[in-house]
Amino acid sequence: MTNAIRVVHTTRYLYSQPVKFGPHRLLLRPRDGHDLRLVSSAIAISPEPRLRWHFDTFGNSVATAEFSAPADCLEIRSELLIRRFSHEDFLVSVDRTGSAYPFVYSSEDLIDLAPFIALENPQERSKLAAWLERDAGKAPDEVFAFLRNLSDTINDRLSYIRRERMGTQSAGTTIDTGTGSCRDFAFLFMEAARHYGFAARFVTGYLNSASDNGQEHTGGGSTHAWAEVYLPEEGWVEFDPTNRIIGSPDLIRVAVTRTPYQAIPISGTYDQRFGTLFHGMEVDVRVASEPYDPSGPL
Repeated sequence: MTNAIRVVHTTRYLYSQPVKFGPHRLLLRPRDGHDLRLVSSAIAISPEPRLRWHFDTFGNSVATAEFSAPADCLEIRSELLIRRFSHEDFLVSVDRTGSAYPFVYSSEDLIDLAPFIALENPQERSKLAAWLERDAGKAPDEVFAFLRNLSDTINDRLSYIRRERMGTQSAGTTIDTGTGSCRDFAFLFMEAARHYGFAARFVTGYLNSASDNGQEHTGGGSTHAWAEVYLPEEGWVEFDPTNRIIGSPDLIRVAVTRTPYQAIPISGTYDQRFGTLFHGMEVDVRVASEPYDPSGPL
């Protein structure tokens, strides 16, 4: 007997009267990999839509919901059962030699990684460079130590705030305000890593807020965001500056993208009839470990 992680994510949109819904894009279903096994997945939506599935340019599973019936409440409920496998064992292994810094990606890798190396906001490069020089200090000789230091610096020097409204701050805004959500911390980490020539991408998913060792993490009870950096000979490695964790099985990846705005879990439109009031959005995310028998029925 081992453990699996069950994620139940419920989102409700409430209106003063029935409205017609436009297409909604749902980024809620993870893809299997050697580090994550999707045991089961289910989506329940009211009013009932027609669902169409496809892969986006990053290979993420995306569902498009198309509605015919109006309603004063749109409820989307996703339930996942996942087994997550750690990258931590390799990161601390004595067999891991590490990579020197500075480094150069191979010419073949550069072709594929180029979009993930360019700054999203190049006009902020000077502000980013000044902050890194002041707060992050001199880059060490080994890439993993450098990136760990960068993640720790964001966690140490900036204050976490829970921000429910949509959108992600630019790296410059997070530096100026000294505060940010998990999305903002992840994006600042990405831009900082890209400034030094690393390929970095945005990750959206969930956080097992109480790990098996009893450690409490920040950012549970909602969707969570972190970053991945591509390291030579090691591939994409997860860095969560909100919690100072790296390659942890408590990070439950749903989708990876080049920019934060491409990773919105639920997006869509509705017909804004005269007199209609939007009463708000309710989000409930529950993540819990439970016993799982791999030899039992799926």
